[in-house]
Amino acid sequence: MIAHEQLVRDYEAGIGVPASGTVPAADPGSCLAAALPVWALAAGSVAAVTAAANRIRDAHHLNPVLHRLDPVRITAAFSSERLLRVGGAPAKVFADLSGFFPTFDGWVRTHANYPHHRARLLASLGLPDDAPVDLAVAQMAMSRARDIEERAAAHGAIAVQVRSEQEWAESQQGAAAASGPLVAVDTRIDRGELGLPIGASPLQPLRGVRVLDLTRVIAGPVATRTLALLGAEVLRIDPPHLPEIPWQYHDTCQGKRSTLLDLHRHLPLYNELLAAADVMITGYRPGVLENAGLTAARRPGLVHGRISAWGESGPWGRRRGFDSIVQAAAGISIVEGAPAVPGTLPAQALDHASGYLLAAGVIDALVARAHDGIGRDVRVALARTASWLLDAPGRAPRHPQAAPPSPMAAVTHGNVTTAAPVLAEYPDYAWPAPRYGADRPVWPLHTR
Repeated sequence: MIAHEQLVRDYEAGIGVPASGTVPAADPGSCLAAALPVWALAAGSVAAVTAAANRIRDAHHLNPVLHRLDPVRITAAFSSERLLRVGGAPAKVFADLSGFFPTFDGWVRTHANYPHHRARLLASLGLPDDAPVDLAVAQMAMSRARDIEERAAAHGAIAVQVRSEQEWAESQQGAAAASGPLVAVDTRIDRGELGLPIGASPLQPLRGVRVLDLTRVIAGPVATRTLALLGAEVLRIDPPHLPEIPWQYHDTCQGKRSTLLDLHRHLPLYNELLAAADVMITGYRPGVLENAGLTAARRPGLVHGRISAWGESGPWGRRRGFDSIVQAAAGISIVEGAPAVPGTLPAQALDHASGYLLAAGVIDALVARAHDGIGRDVRVALARTASWLLDAPGRAPRHPQAAPPSPMAAVTHGNVTTAAPVLAEYPDYAWPAPRYGADRPVWPLHTR
């Protein structure tokens, strides 16, 4: 079995749907070339979406679409930040305190792109907010990697010790991350309406589906962008006091609407939006929504897609994390580099693949709900995706250099250039990312 087909089989077996037909894939050449089978992860996650899209087409009594896996499109989508240009300027993906740093006994990987994460990281190192980078680097160099990791967790900052895959597998969190299905689907006791919204078409099988998007960075927004590409009405909600990083927003908000809303101060308005939604996608750490009283149970029959870094079990279940952090903790950085000089995957593949897998799970949950009306939680974790990648066959320690994404797979609107959709049958998204926060927090009337 071709490796990307194995991922589709693992996904479908995990959520309990019959195995779908094979989606052919051209020879990827050096696309996403790495020591680990990144191409299989990327192509498989996209194939899972196409299979789910055909299942919801079938539920609408529509003909299937013969999707194809285009290596150029998939490489561009998974490496989209490298194609992004705003006013001709490329994205600065990582801030000065985000990266690998040597320690007294090894390496740590940090993530401090957001100002509040940077402040927490400096505090965990015993430094003030305005401390120079050189001082922070020196402080890490004099500390043990495990101590930096633990102090960061205590301060709500993001830093992990760079581990080998064996060290990760033998840890409690590594074992927890590798357990369970690739995409977990749990039924709830609440029951909503049967059937699917009307108006679906072959290329827009999700037309009429309303999606509340409470995610940011990459994985969650990729999932909701995929749902929007397939016709869903997606309303992204951001907190007014924590603005999104501009390049991430431009790169992942195509085809959506964008509004600003303080969920704590305007809970009744949020509940109105939720009451009329079919899907909610969240990227909060496990337990955060429940503690804030923002649970999916407020909307009977809702499909709730949840994405996290580490999963919902194990000692790290409530810790923050990102793709680069999971790579470092799970042993991927050493596989792609060496203990002395850690490396990275050719793309933030855990984020992107997890996003497409979550989109597939949500679509399949909508199909299931059409028959029984039951609400479902669909859960994806970057660390679980990482464990699949580490266990997958087809490693290539001697591999060609990964090819850069092709500018031919980019689209430009005004002064913004982004990657084209990952699905080759779609030349572009319905519209580019709108002005941040430009929309009112209401559902457009035309979606029903």
